[in-house]
Amino acid sequence: MKHLRVEVNSIANATSKTQIKNALDKIEGVDEVSVDRAESTIKVEYKEPATEQVIKNTIEHAGHKIEREW
Repeated sequence: MKHLRVEVNSIANATSKTQIKNALDKIEGVDEVSVDRAESTIKVEYKEPATEQVIKNTIEHAGHKIEREW
């Protein structure tokens, strides 16, 4: 199992949080998604065929700029 944690520019409201979570949950191989509005962080646990790049692209496509990752 691989893990990705990113900080994004902002998660303005519950609707944004839900949109991010729903978009990431649609990726085959994503097992768990945690979105923290207070810290503007997203944590994803995944395995193949999901990739880090697909996950990042999905976050950015949902309208959120990735500020940092760890």
